[in-house]
Formats: sequence, structure tokens, C-alpha cells
Amino acid sequence: MTGGDRPALARGIPARGGPARALVGIGQVLEELRQDFPDVSPSKIRFLEAEGLIAPERASSGYRRFAVADIERLRFILTAQRDEYLPLRVIKERLDAASGDGAGAAASAAALTRSELLEATGADEALLAELEDYGLVRHARTYGTEALTVVRCAVAVREYGIQPRHLRAVKAAADREISLVEQVVAPLARQKGSREPALRAARDVAGHIARLHATLVEDGLTDAGLASGPPAAGTPHNVPREPAGLRSASGR
Repeated sequence: MTGGDRPALARGIPARGGPARALVGIGQVLEELRQDFPDVSPSKIRFLEAEGLIAPERASSGYRRFAVADIERLRFILTAQRDEYLPLRVIKERLDAASGDGAGAAASAAALTRSELLEATGADEALLAELEDYGLVRHARTYGTEALTVVRCAVAVREYGIQPRHLRAVKAAADREISLVEQVVAPLARQKGSREPALRAARDVAGHIARLHATLVEDGLTDAGLASGPPAAGTPHNVPREPAGLRSASGR
């Protein structure tokens, strides 16, 4: 089954129930899922069932039988684990909210505790504390998808010697861009009635600024000979460049 042929459920959070189709065994489920998740195994599926994330039917022989909704729930779970590194508790809350069993999708979008955020990102307490000190992550009882993304990026760039203190420039640039957007849409925001025009304008302006920012960075890296693309004249082919990184005060 290709991405374009998947049911609509695959593009959102699938609730239990769904299109009627003959129940299938675990072997057929694995065959379908392994196109996107090569490492999925029977033990993984049994574990997810034991954790209450799926509930396949049981035949009289005791074998598990899966409906299309079960397969799409599995696809959602595996995607959330692979792409967002979400703990199973948060994934289960999303699934329960979508099926009407939870307090609502908005409340459970990604309510990670501090320890769960650290586990999901591979960060340590010191890194998270620094990110909070420099204003890149808001200190809170629970953390959302924005914090998840910021911490994951901070963990990734730390491999190149970039520390949270170096990211203050990124935060300052973002704050200036936010201020610019606010100034532009302020007249619309002050108008009586629906806020939708102001929100739509803010999204549009922010999108253009983000693309401009990315283009200017890419152009600057190209001028410095650091962007991917055809090598400059006289540059030997197949010679990898080592990332320069940022050295700390200690020189490491």
C-alpha cells in the first residue's frame, strides 16, 4: 500500500472503529507496516497491546485479529515515536482524546513532564536548565511540542560545539521578527469583530519572513563556500568539509 492509497485515517489521529474490512492476522499487519517501519516486530505489537494502545480482537483460537483501524492506530503510534520521540503516555492521551476518551486533543497535544522531555530528546538536566536560563524554553510543569523541537535542535547542534549561550543570537533574531510581525498586524488586531484577518495576516507575514531568513542564511553560506552545491572552481571533488563549530572558552 502506497502513501497515496492509505485511508484518510492515516493522515490524522485514528480512533477505534472505522471502515469495515476483513480482519487480518499479525503477519499481514507486519507486511503492511514494514514498508514504512522496517524494525516493527510481533513483540513490539504485543507490547503496545499490553500498554493499552491497541486492542485487537481475538479469534476463538486465541490469535490476534486486526481491523483497518487497528493498523492505522499502529501506524500513528509508530510515526509519533519515530518522528516526535513522544513517550507512550502522551501518544495514548492523543489517541484517547481523538476517540472521546480524554480531556481533549488540545490539552494533550504534547504535555510532557520534565523527565519525559529529557528522555524524549536525549538532553540532560544541565542543557535544559541553560535553555531555560537563556529564554529558549519556558520553565513549566509540562512542556509542549515547541519545547520538544527546541531541545532536540539544541541537542543536535551541541555535537558541533554550539551551546545554549550561542543560541541567544537566534532567540534575539526571532524576537525581532516577532516584533515586526506584531507591528504590521497591529491595525488589524485593533479592529472590532473577528480576529481572523489579523491571524491570517500574521501567519502570512511570518511565513514570508521565515523564507527570507532561510534564503539569506543559505546565500551567506554559499558565499562562504559552506552550502551544498557545485564546488567552487579549483576545489577538489569528494573532499568532505569538517564543520567548523564554535569553540568554548576552554578551546574545546
